[in-house]
Amino acid sequence: MKGVILAGGNGTRLMPLTSVTNKSLLPVYDRPMIFHPIQMMVDSGIEEILIVTSGKTAGEMVRVLGDGSQFGLKRLYFTLQEKAGGIAHALALAEQFAEGDKVFVVLGDNLVFGADISHEVRRFANSGPGAKVFLKPVPDPERFGVATVDGTRIVSIEEKPRQPKSNLAVTGLYLFDETVFCKIATLKPSARGELEVTDLNKLYLREGRLRCAMLDGDWIDAGTFDSLVEASRMAQQAAVSQNRLAVAA
Repeated sequence: MKGVILAGGNGTRLMPLTSVTNKSLLPVYDRPMIFHPIQMMVDSGIEEILIVTSGKTAGEMVRVLGDGSQFGLKRLYFTLQEKAGGIAHALALAEQFAEGDKVFVVLGDNLVFGADISHEVRRFANSGPGAKVFLKPVPDPERFGVATVDGTRIVSIEEKPRQPKSNLAVTGLYLFDETVFCKIATLKPSARGELEVTDLNKLYLREGRLRCAMLDGDWIDAGTFDSLVEASRMAQQAAVSQNRLAVAA
């Protein structure tokens, strides 16, 4: 399985910070934001990652991340999303990189702390066809894609519903089989002119092949000023906890 981190887009919610650099290079506690999803992928056994980024900050991204060896990666690749066209549009750029493999996809501003998802990733890598999303109970589900479930099976997904059927937010972590790119090719732009990941997930849902896993630990979409500050607090707390565990060991 290969990893894809989507770090393009304009980052308009974080202007003027994102007029200086890519959102995923902004600091979250003691390291750039994108370091966190990269490390999560490495901890899950991913050895090759593609970063989908925007053209204006691509040079900075390459300079900061290099060849990926600092993370223990076998290979780190980059590709450009010339214009914002939605999550599914950005993922489509990874088709040649995937080379028929399954993919672990993470949005560059979705951060997870205190959770080990490696067993879910490895289980999916050895499973049959389908897709899996990670869910997290939230107090404000109307801000997210919302899922209703029956065990590990997704029953329905709604994008930012006014009256959510559950409090389970679909986080920005996805596992897709090799048919994902053929499915993206059939999508039509939404009302906002983008190829939506919710529509992609619904294609798997119609096939009866969309599963879910509950995400332990903390999860945050660090795409606003307030959530960026909160992400730094979470990262600091996680670092303190890890140091304590290291000392105890």
